[in-house]
Amino acid sequence: MDLRSEELQLCDIQGRLFELSLKNGYDSPIFAETFMNSRAASALDDIYDRLQWAGEEYILEELNEEAAGLKKAGETYFIEAMYWMGYIYRYWHYYTAENSKEIYKIADARTMNDCWLGFHTLSPEMAIDDLKEIYRQKHEKI
Repeated sequence: MDLRSEELQLCDIQGRLFELSLKNGYDSPIFAETFMNSRAASALDDIYDRLQWAGEEYILEELNEEAAGLKKAGETYFIEAMYWMGYIYRYWHYYTAENSKEIYKIADARTMNDCWLGFHTLSPEMAIDDLKEIYRQKHEKI
């Protein structure tokens, strides 16, 4: 799948947003959950929203305001894992047209962090397909 340059830019912005959350001392899994279920993530899911071109610093400010203060560090992930997580979450939206809330139900922060080491060298499509398969297998057993 070939994403347009604007879509790839948004993947990068979201990856940098996740990195920035770590640099600002926020709890990694709580940040990811808060973001993926936020109005900010929904705005990025839209075909066009002004927030898409605001940059990661502004998006983080908006999210912090929406969350009435993001939780400072408890559990933190590697910066490379945070970038990958943010990037893949946004790519996933373009790849499947699922929204951020739906994506997060399939692959939460802990799943993404657990899979990062083995999946970050895969193509985004292959990583997403594998994450969806892990979810499917977990829920077939229930």
